[in-house]
Amino acid sequence: MQPRRFRSKLDTWLLVTLIAAVLMSAGAAFTLRGASSPDRWIAVPALLVGAGLPVWLLLGTHYTITDTELRVRSGPFGWRVPLAEIRSVTPTRNPLSSPALSLDRLRIDYGPGRALLVSPQDKGGFLACLEERRPGKG
Repeated sequence: MQPRRFRSKLDTWLLVTLIAAVLMSAGAAFTLRGASSPDRWIAVPALLVGAGLPVWLLLGTHYTITDTELRVRSGPFGWRVPLAEIRSVTPTRNPLSSPALSLDRLRIDYGPGRALLVSPQDKGGFLACLEERRPGKG
């Protein structure tokens, strides 16, 4: 079967927060444009992290289900969860840091005491695909 990709659901409050981070970073870098050379070198990494990371997270958070694993991507971060190791998937609104852009989440318990929180936009399709591709199914 072809890998199936699911985008992360996006909560408005998080979108506003990330856009604010981008604007504040850009504003801070802009104010340093006339500063001395060493100060300008501080502005470049601050802009890359303060603006680049939120944009990368917004555009790069998704979940791909293959025949053997769930691949989770959130900006520069990535996880691979073997489908055979998934023990349970339960709904949650846990606010812990995770590769999810919404509090409407699924907790995936896998392996020896490991868990991952995701927020697929198409939760029903995501769950159906996981079930279909679980070893011993389909």
